[in-house]
Amino acid sequence: MTKRPRKQEQEEATTEITEVVPGVLRSMLPVNLPGLGHVNCYILEDERGVAVVDPGLPGPESWEALVHRLGLAGYRVADVHTAIITHSHFDHFGGAERLREESGADILTHQSFRPIWDRRETEESHDPEDNASEEEILERIEESFRQTTPWGTQRKPPGREQIQRFRARDNFHARWFQTPRPTVTVVDSDIVPLARREWVALHTPGHTGDHLCLFDPEHGAVFSGDHVLPTITPHIAGRSDSQDSLAEFFASLQRMKTLQGATVALPAHGHPFSDIGTRADHICDHHYERLDVLRQAGQTLGRATVEEYMRVLFSERAWGDMAASETFAHLVHLKVIGQATQGATPEGLVTFELSESP
Repeated sequence: MTKRPRKQEQEEATTEITEVVPGVLRSMLPVNLPGLGHVNCYILEDERGVAVVDPGLPGPESWEALVHRLGLAGYRVADVHTAIITHSHFDHFGGAERLREESGADILTHQSFRPIWDRRETEESHDPEDNASEEEILERIEESFRQTTPWGTQRKPPGREQIQRFRARDNFHARWFQTPRPTVTVVDSDIVPLARREWVALHTPGHTGDHLCLFDPEHGAVFSGDHVLPTITPHIAGRSDSQDSLAEFFASLQRMKTLQGATVALPAHGHPFSDIGTRADHICDHHYERLDVLRQAGQTLGRATVEEYMRVLFSERAWGDMAASETFAHLVHLKVIGQATQGATPEGLVTFELSESP
């Protein structure tokens, strides 16, 4: 069996610090998640100190790596005045709250940035000094992850062994996964002064509803976060307040082709790359192909659940919550454009029936 080549986004973090455009340094923080080996934490230099973009995972290992990378660049935590978070996934916001606590840094996000869980509820139910038993702590952590999905299934928490392994290694706590509290929010087209120049805020929903890119017209740089990645296609948010997150994603990708003078994309994972518009087209094509697969599958499946469609759209090794979420986003898009109807089973599972022709 031929081994699949490793994607850029899967490469392990190195300690190398490189200037990718004037005043912007690329550092890599370790990430051990399915399909990912690092997150790029960009360091932006100016007269106030530095801003950082996407300060890594929660927990001590990533924090120590962040402090180390800042040191290699010649800075301390105290020099960080702003943490920019491209979107509300925990491998991007992990270090933000601690930066705010230790350096007084602002936390900048898009205005729609929102927590995945209710902060107050999570804090109240995970007090480390509440004398809870080990079993109660594990149950609370599991409950923090457990949610009913929009397609009617129960989201599965990590397994007990995985949770215990995290806790033993890093003093794991569910509180790590709370999203931070922004102190500065922006909307589309706002101007953000960073690295001694002005960046344009671009709201790019799709991967998440709150995804934020930043464009530097002076040097042609785009912080593309997870919106446009060099070798993998970003996950589409099936769990979203949007009526059609895939349509939003298509529109957000088309915007990348209208950025006059954009010469280098600075993604959250993988290496900087050129021609962001062409890459955006490739990602769109990938999702158009998935829509075609679903249309064809619909002729065989008839009215079927999201998980039944997921098993056609994805290989077995990818089956799970994320695959179901993306499948749901595609099925909802087909419904919105009049090519599917939605129903439900007596058990409350959402079903879709697709029309014969696009």
